[in-house]
Amino acid sequence: MASSTAATTTAKHRRIAYRTAGHRQGPITRLMSPGDLGELMKPFVFLDYFEFSNAVTSGLPVHPHSGIATHTTLLQGSVDYADSTGKSGTLNPQSIEWMQAGGGVWHGGGPSGHEPLRGFQLWIALPPALELADAYSDYVDDKSVPRDGSTRVLLGSYRNLKSPISYEEPVTYLRVQLRDGEHWTYEASKRHDIAWLAIATGGLLVDGASLGREMAVFERGSAPIEVVAQGDVELVIASATTHPYPLVTGHYSVHTSRAALVRGEAGYAAIATTMKLKPGQPIGA
Repeated sequence: MASSTAATTTAKHRRIAYRTAGHRQGPITRLMSPGDLGELMKPFVFLDYFEFSNAVTSGLPVHPHSGIATHTTLLQGSVDYADSTGKSGTLNPQSIEWMQAGGGVWHGGGPSGHEPLRGFQLWIALPPALELADAYSDYVDDKSVPRDGSTRVLLGSYRNLKSPISYEEPVTYLRVQLRDGEHWTYEASKRHDIAWLAIATGGLLVDGASLGREMAVFERGSAPIEVVAQGDVELVIASATTHPYPLVTGHYSVHTSRAALVRGEAGYAAIATTMKLKPGQPIGA
């Protein structure tokens, strides 16, 4: 991971502070976790890019979370899902899963059909008012995702568009598709002092640097982010107001204090004794 100064930028465009290709394990590339860039980018604390062949995976077994929200956006393929709030179904290509774990939840999923599966999963640290609240899940079909040309609003608001996901914290998360040579500028809310992007396909020219399949973290500030596509490009980009709380981590959880972590982990342990899902098993097992 290369780095430069992380001071507040006064340039006309936002400068790159860090870039990383992440750590790949099989079909999953971990680009950010709470112990590295997540500490700098909180409330964004975890980011995976996944690329599965249906022939070699049965998906993620039922597992718990607390204290965070998970946001999964499918770039390709479909997923069968179920969670301990009682919801289940199938996510179609380009759809979104939002799981606000709060005080404890379990969920799982696996490929539906035979098409390869690609997408991003992002974890967002919740503020104290939400980190132990009742779990809430939302499954948003592609047709319900607002869009402005090549830009789709995955979470929060962008220009005059607003995501249907009910989350009022100062966060914006977008998916952008660009053609070779196309210029695109992101102007975040003035309240948002942190920003990053991650490339799934193609390349970008950003701040004088050529980026491939990697993540770029920008200096704090409010200057625009300017990119030029090198080839046809598929990327996600996000900005937010800094999460001003510690990151206290468990195996599946992130909370703002040790006491909250203990309550969150006890919460999902209690849910496991009453839910229909089977911990550690594929959904439907």
